[in-house]
Amino acid sequence: MNGALIFIKEDLRISDLQVQFLVGIFHLCALPACIVAGRTSDYIGRRYTIILTSFTFLLGSALMGYGPIYPILMIGNCISGIATGFALMVAPVYSAAISPPSYRGFLTSLPEFSINCGLLIGYMSNYFLHNLPLKLGWRTMLAIPAIPSLVLIILMLKLVESPRWLIMQGRVGEARKVLLLVFNTEEEAEQRLKEIKGAVGIDENSTQDIVQVPKKTRSGEGALKELFCKPSPHVRRIVIAAIGLHVFMQLSGLGAILLYSSRIFERAGIVDKSKILLSTIGLGVSKIVFGFIAIFLVDRVGRRILLLVSAGGMALALLGLGICLTIVENSKGNEFWAIGFSIIATYIYMASMSIGVGPVTWVYSTEIFPLRLRAQGLAFCVAMNRITNFVVATSFISIYKLISMGGTFFLLTGINALAWLFYYTLLPETKGRSLEEMEIVFGKDSKSEVQMKPTCNKVRGTNA
Repeated sequence: MNGALIFIKEDLRISDLQVQFLVGIFHLCALPACIVAGRTSDYIGRRYTIILTSFTFLLGSALMGYGPIYPILMIGNCISGIATGFALMVAPVYSAAISPPSYRGFLTSLPEFSINCGLLIGYMSNYFLHNLPLKLGWRTMLAIPAIPSLVLIILMLKLVESPRWLIMQGRVGEARKVLLLVFNTEEEAEQRLKEIKGAVGIDENSTQDIVQVPKKTRSGEGALKELFCKPSPHVRRIVIAAIGLHVFMQLSGLGAILLYSSRIFERAGIVDKSKILLSTIGLGVSKIVFGFIAIFLVDRVGRRILLLVSAGGMALALLGLGICLTIVENSKGNEFWAIGFSIIATYIYMASMSIGVGPVTWVYSTEIFPLRLRAQGLAFCVAMNRITNFVVATSFISIYKLISMGGTFFLLTGINALAWLFYYTLLPETKGRSLEEMEIVFGKDSKSEVQMKPTCNKVRGTNA
């Protein structure tokens, strides 16, 4: 959408306010979808929720590719937003569900890494398609995502369902078959099966393949009440940590950089459209390279350290970008050095985001919720993520026109400094911890938790 916006504005002759609404409707429509996605995945399963999401993506992309007028484009973008709300919730939950515990961080990072790959492909397609006729170019850019949506539908028809969801439905025999595929030995699979059965409330020694479970367990009924109406102290801490991660992820300026990088480069002095689009490809490369590194570090270095390093790097990059753009905005002549400096600072920001805050936000918030609350707890976090993203996306242009582009990045620098303090004071390390230990970790004294070192357990935790 970033590169396509340049041509959409020119072709449809829309105002900056309409551009903001077009960008914002995507995130606004994702909001209710996030909430619905949690209950939907509890009802029909993680696997079929992903298939439903892919169909929705396919429809949205087709409408945007058609997009003869602004309202049709808005409808297509809204449908794509709904699909995004579903995908952001169900993808990490499904990844954790079919992952061996020792690789949980690695595999739960893959959806974020896949998004990075998609962004890079999007940036590249924008660059290579911009020479097409105006009416065809941006429509082709927006229609291309229909292809991976169709591929995902075909692939998901052949993949397995979440073993925990199967047990929540009483389908223990099917869950056992899935766990035998996930784990290396039958003994380990049986041990995981017993632990999941215990968490759901089924007799661990039961050998039945079909077990009757309460409707409340099958549908996830009462989860939101336990999360927000009468949470226990440790659940309250988990909710604050998870929501804080998602809110700070978006307030850090990620949406502004991804959506409006072309305007940032233009303000720094790049006037040629092809050069602006080429510069955005560098953003995609930076995001995918450091996102790839992150998936190998998250289980080795730890979640908390990556968050602190990432937030620090983002704050420094935004500070440099703010200084650079402030000088440019107050200079009477052309500051050619500012072009290179602003591009490098933006790439450093994206690299810092991609190695920590980007992937760890999803890994951490997926694994810390208790098993009974995971789908709907994460759904609410994604909803907060989308609300914050909507606010940033729809207000960025107005804010920089009010306080200048440089001033906007000084503001984002301060927000990232607050995020660093939040990560340091409120988030304990979860590397090496089983999923059953998360409630214990968040139930202890906060000061001791932050400083504690993770232990290696002979018996590893269950998956979602």
